Amino acid sequence: MSRHRQPLFRRSVLGLALGLCFTGGIQAQTNTAGAVTGRAAAGDTITVANPATGFSRSVTVGDDGSYRVSQLPIGDYTITRKGVDGITSSRNASISVGSTANISFTGAGDTQTLDAVTVIGTGAVNPIDVSSVESTTILTAEQIKKIPVAQNTTAVALLAPGTVRGDARLGNLASFGGSSVAENQYYLNGFNITNSFRSLNFAQVPFEAIAEQQIKTGGYGAEFGRSLGGVINQISKRGTNEFQAGGNVFYAPDSLREAQRNTFLSNPLTSARGRLREDNSEDTESLWTVNAWASGALIKDRLFAYGLLSYGKQENDTWGPVNAGTNTATDQRNPKWLLKMDWSITDNHLLELTAFSDKQEQDVDTYLNGAGELDRLDYVGRQINEQGGDNYVLKYTGYLTDGFTLSALAGRGEFSRSTKLQAPDGTIVFYDGNIDAPAQPGCPVIVDGRRNDRIDATGLYSSNCNISGNTLDRIDSGDTRKQYRLDAEWQLGDHLLRFGYDRDDYESVAGVALEGGYMWTYTTSNGPDRIPETADDFDIAQKQYFSQGATVSVKQHAYYIEDTWNITDNFIAYIGGRWDTFENINGQGAAYVEIKDQFGPRLGFSWDVYGDSTFKVFGNAGRYALPLTPTVAVRGASASLFSVETFTFSGVDPDTGEPIAPVSRGDFSYLNGENGQAKNPETIASKNLDPMYQDEYILGFQKQLTDHMSLGVRGIYRNLKAAIDDQCDYTTVMAANGFSQNADGSWSNAAGQVAAYPAPGFPNCRIFNPGSDAVWVTDLLGDGQLTTNTIPGSVLAPQAKRTYAALEFFVDGSWDRLFLQGSYTYARSRGNTEGGVKSDNGQTDTNTTLDFDYIELTTDTFGYLPNDRRHSLKLFGNYQATGQWAIGANLLVQSGRPYNCLGVFDQDPGPDYSPHRYGSAFMRCGTTPAGGVDDATVAARPRGTSGRLPWTTNLDLNVVYTPTWADGLTLKMDIFNVLNSRKVTSVAEGAEVRATGAPSQTYLMPLSFQAPRFVQFMVQYDF
Repeated sequence: MSRHRQPLFRRSVLGLALGLCFTGGIQAQTNTAGAVTGRAAAGDTITVANPATGFSRSVTVGDDGSYRVSQLPIGDYTITRKGVDGITSSRNASISVGSTANISFTGAGDTQTLDAVTVIGTGAVNPIDVSSVESTTILTAEQIKKIPVAQNTTAVALLAPGTVRGDARLGNLASFGGSSVAENQYYLNGFNITNSFRSLNFAQVPFEAIAEQQIKTGGYGAEFGRSLGGVINQISKRGTNEFQAGGNVFYAPDSLREAQRNTFLSNPLTSARGRLREDNSEDTESLWTVNAWASGALIKDRLFAYGLLSYGKQENDTWGPVNAGTNTATDQRNPKWLLKMDWSITDNHLLELTAFSDKQEQDVDTYLNGAGELDRLDYVGRQINEQGGDNYVLKYTGYLTDGFTLSALAGRGEFSRSTKLQAPDGTIVFYDGNIDAPAQPGCPVIVDGRRNDRIDATGLYSSNCNISGNTLDRIDSGDTRKQYRLDAEWQLGDHLLRFGYDRDDYESVAGVALEGGYMWTYTTSNGPDRIPETADDFDIAQKQYFSQGATVSVKQHAYYIEDTWNITDNFIAYIGGRWDTFENINGQGAAYVEIKDQFGPRLGFSWDVYGDSTFKVFGNAGRYALPLTPTVAVRGASASLFSVETFTFSGVDPDTGEPIAPVSRGDFSYLNGENGQAKNPETIASKNLDPMYQDEYILGFQKQLTDHMSLGVRGIYRNLKAAIDDQCDYTTVMAANGFSQNADGSWSNAAGQVAAYPAPGFPNCRIFNPGSDAVWVTDLLGDGQLTTNTIPGSVLAPQAKRTYAALEFFVDGSWDRLFLQGSYTYARSRGNTEGGVKSDNGQTDTNTTLDFDYIELTTDTFGYLPNDRRHSLKLFGNYQATGQWAIGANLLVQSGRPYNCLGVFDQDPGPDYSPHRYGSAFMRCGTTPAGGVDDATVAARPRGTSGRLPWTTNLDLNVVYTPTWADGLTLKMDIFNVLNSRKVTSVAEGAEVRATGAPSQTYLMPLSFQAPRFVQFMVQYDF
């Protein structure tokens, strides 16, 4: 285990000897507190006290010579032993979340010597925590302030071994151990703050209020679940008997920020405008944050409070693609607050209240600009986004006996996701969630998807009045979490039993509709000869209505039990089990997925080889499960509307972008059966559906090399055993029931009965486990009679595969003036699915990606996955040069991700062109710019074989000045990306145009770069 935490106490030479005498005590994981454990003479009294809060608890050493004091709030403690002869000795220890301080008191002779020892300081490395089997990194607020790292949860999590930054289109979140970024869990003070709607967000707790951040990268115990990636566990600051207050200001001016690179098209297929795609030279960004806090005792030793107010503001000017015709000015405001109350009713009964708000308000003003010009012309309107909400958590801890502790937690969290528009005249435009009347005032969305030669001839078709260019979230969109949990810990001799119950109910109000009610998409038709780029080609306009809206929910609960067994003084065995139950409910209040008692075993061991906490060998194995996200139900299991109709036209309105004199081609249709009717919940998901789950195995060791440095090595292997996704090939059900397709496209059986497809009882896409047989229920004739079929997995999709194998080397060093931490990870991540989301195309539809929609999409999809970073080197630390000056550094060197060549599947081998409806989504493509129909160079391009993006190097530095002439004042300057390296971190992987099969001009076009160099200043005053 890597326990990355800088000691807070100074250790003398004799104090170090104490650390070398520590023995492995029993420990089980907890997500809010720590523990003290050790050995002393039977009958001795051990008192654990926190001088800052007056908290004190005493236990009697058992007949076997061991003791344990658990559920200790993080902080600095004095541990005092009082022998039966009245002689006392004491030690100091710093307790971190989920960690155990192993403090042992030996015989009387040693005790006399130890009485004189003060174990305080930063001069020596932490003793290795031999009582833990998990892989964890802990960083304190003190450490985070000393190193140049962004003040946010993800940036700190990325310091841990085995983590990499995910795709920018998926939120720049952290990927743990090869998992997708949608498979993590986030906690504050034991409360789940994950936004589970898509699992691509979490509550943004005011970062100044965080005392510690624990990053669990693997091997976590049965208490934790619903994660295949990692767990980010934060503990807030709290009040003490000493009144403390302060404030700080962070400021990152645009004047000290380098410009981002311009984006150029990466192949010869340029338009008349040349290769320039985005001119970013005039983009601007500035941000500042102000924090103010105070803490202290309302009643000495009993009632404490910590409060923080935070206000942040970020301003951006973004010009975007040169042919867009619009640019934006964004003003984002982040008013946040946090309150932490702690009431020690008695030394044996504690009550905690955590309340915080992370509301965010964002105004995006849109302006017109000349084609290819960085100018700002007429004002189009404003998009107003609101996110975040209020959260309240109450927790009770009771030390009922020396060996039995009980805790209970109840919490409620809210998160808004609303969007509205404001026209220049002040008119407010919003979507109210009514799918039958989605049209709202305003201009429709305009998309020009024609060939470059057609665009060059007429100019880009666009709107001068559409504000968002996209869909609107319904005005009342948001999520509500209600969480309850009960945890117990019971010491029985050499066994420490922990067991509990966790209930987590999550409700989402969701829905989107197109701005203006509909969208016009212009494309080029191949003409009667069905061959692209010939004289008979002509332009068409497709009108699309799309809206969805529902209140959906997920109800989940779990039981767990675990036993941590001290088989000997030096060897700990861990065994645990977790039983998860998931229930997904659609917009009509009906359950469409129910998974009961999914078993997740956990096993582990820790061997204190020498018995002195200087060399630990550890390992664990476990199974982890993940529920289906609520977002699936909004469209897939509830009522939605999706229609298309194509038109010819004589011209285009230069203001609205709508076609002039449109003439329908008579092809109006509802896609995917989305005609506004509610779907039958019995037909949505396979009746034998398993949750998404994976097995994990870890083996490693950690060795103290010197008094100041420890080194560890850890091997990790993860294997995805089952995934959840959707499958959209309805023909498998038709064939299983004897239906065949007629010339008019309908399906009928031998009796002449016509299938009712698509319909509420016969959905287009259904949820299943790829590679497994699916048990699907269908209303074939639309008469309410349900038919159950078992469809072989072999005709639906191959087995979902994802493996991650890594070797991690980590180092932890601490000297009087220097602390240093680092890691090197060699990893391979392979498979045919990234997981819940899809970086290949930036798809955020968690659990419903296009990976397994049709079996033909799965050809050549096994290979190196997007989060595969073969090499990662991380090194960070701080050097206290003098009493007033300190410098910090943070280095990341990482190999690039693989990319693909995604092309069109031409389903007609003859001269006629018949592209698959999914367009440029297949692992095959041509290699010549001429390309197109029946391109002879088209060949298979298996996943990850088309190339890799470049290595990236990011060096951040800071300097901290704490003047002696101004007590309480701290000045800091952070320089991020000192070398101004701006390498490409993601590219467009679509290599061919669906309409023609010809190569796409945007293939390999950069989509994101490293953030350019910028400077951030901080001024802080504590009093």
